[in-house]
Amino acid sequence: MSKAAAAKTNKVALITGANKGIGLETARQLGKLGVTILVGSRDLAKGEQAAEVLRGVGMDAQAIKLDVVNEADRAAAAKFIEKEFGRLDILVNNAGVMLDARSGNETSTTPLAILRETFETNFFAVVALTQTLLPLIRKSEAGRIVNLSSILASQTLHATKGSPIYDAKTFAYDSSKTALNSFTIHLAHELRGTKIKVNSAHPGWVKTEMGGEGAQMEIVDGAKTSVQLATLGDDGPTGGFFHM
Repeated sequence: MSKAAAAKTNKVALITGANKGIGLETARQLGKLGVTILVGSRDLAKGEQAAEVLRGVGMDAQAIKLDVVNEADRAAAAKFIEKEFGRLDILVNNAGVMLDARSGNETSTTPLAILRETFETNFFAVVALTQTLLPLIRKSEAGRIVNLSSILASQTLHATKGSPIYDAKTFAYDSSKTALNSFTIHLAHELRGTKIKVNSAHPGWVKTEMGGEGAQMEIVDGAKTSVQLATLGDDGPTGGFFHM
């Protein structure tokens, strides 16, 4: 598809970690809306498989090798998008990790290596990729940036006895998502005079590998918040944290 054709008929979305789970379902739902999908995946073969599934149901999708913590991959993704489309309309920072043990509150013994690795993927890589792609997002008529966060990022709920997450303390993951919400707020404020909107999405407790046993929401519902924030109208919010 040429740049001119893409500009007339489609928005272009890059979704990280889109070869499975919420990322793939987000891609599927955006694809149904006619959005051209770039499937970001650490493993290109798995990304190709996901893109093939999307193309099989009539969607415009292709895979990009994108390990979000890899600077070369981030630069290559930007170069590819610039060459093929000249802009990026939607960035969904979906890729993330939870490396904490789930056997209770182990804050005092959480290894620094776990903290660093968690923040590298869930925070620093998101900031770096967004900064790398922002010049392309600025070229969109209405850029949308969606950062996948979590209710576990809430300091207020963590500190409130009886809240849904009061006894759910995964220190590295929780704090990385708190930092991510701060990035959302700060970037949205910087871009408040533009047509770009930046928001954090809490997908819910979804039945994915990360969600684990006990998750209550289906993947199709877990993607809905990201899709809504990715397709906000001009009067939509920015700098917020949303669920459904």
